[in-house]
Amino acid sequence: MKSIGIVRKIDELGRLVLPIETRKMMDLSAGDGIELFVEQDRIILKKYQPSCIFCGDADNTVTYGGKIICTKCIEKIKKSEF
Repeated sequence: MKSIGIVRKIDELGRLVLPIETRKMMDLSAGDGIELFVEQDRIILKKYQPSCIFCGDADNTVTYGGKIICTKCIEKIKKSEF
């Protein structure tokens, strides 16, 4: 994990502002989703990227019935190999 040397304080409403340099580096815009993970004593923020509900792959996905499925899993389902 790489430190960028910036410290931000959480405000009274629990908000944290991400520096513009970080937002640009991570290609984050207003309205983008952020996933939060907890690992021991760390909070990890990750740009949200929808992924397949079966294999977790985020490439070549489609939404069907409100669920995200990748094309590889769709092909496996078609062949009943799943």
